[in-house]
Amino acid sequence: MNHFLVLIVVLLLATAFGLYRKRTDGLMRTVKAPRPLPDNAPPGELEDPDGVRAKAAGPHGDITAEDLGGPLGQRATLVQFSSAFCAPCRATQRILDEVTSMVEGVAHFEIDAESRLDLVRHFDIRRTPTVLVVNSNGHIVRRATGAPRKADVIAALGELM
Repeated sequence: MNHFLVLIVVLLLATAFGLYRKRTDGLMRTVKAPRPLPDNAPPGELEDPDGVRAKAAGPHGDITAEDLGGPLGQRATLVQFSSAFCAPCRATQRILDEVTSMVEGVAHFEIDAESRLDLVRHFDIRRTPTVLVVNSNGHIVRRATGAPRKADVIAALGELM
């Protein structure tokens, strides 16, 4: 009887976790802007909204053309962190390619998470695919962990234009 109870609890927890992941996977979330630290802080550091100090990737903590290996889009840039054995990454790549062909001035960069661990650590990428929606200045405004829906990507870009 005791093993049966443990089995029921494990099944309930697994079901709850699966429902949570299904609900939140690929959801575009707004990224809070980091605040500059006081003038006496070391250069290149920022403070996130929770008060944690972090090194900046660029002069303002934004993603740069050097990070991507190419120029940012005129209106926006979609940055996708992927890995070699990630099936949702391939679907995400197709979606983002479709969106960039539909919307003028939007660039798409796919970054191999395994070869760019510096960016993975800096931008706190915890799973693939992760998509960053970046404005023309390199500021990350939206973020989706998991495969985003095409309509959500288009809506996020619409807010920038």
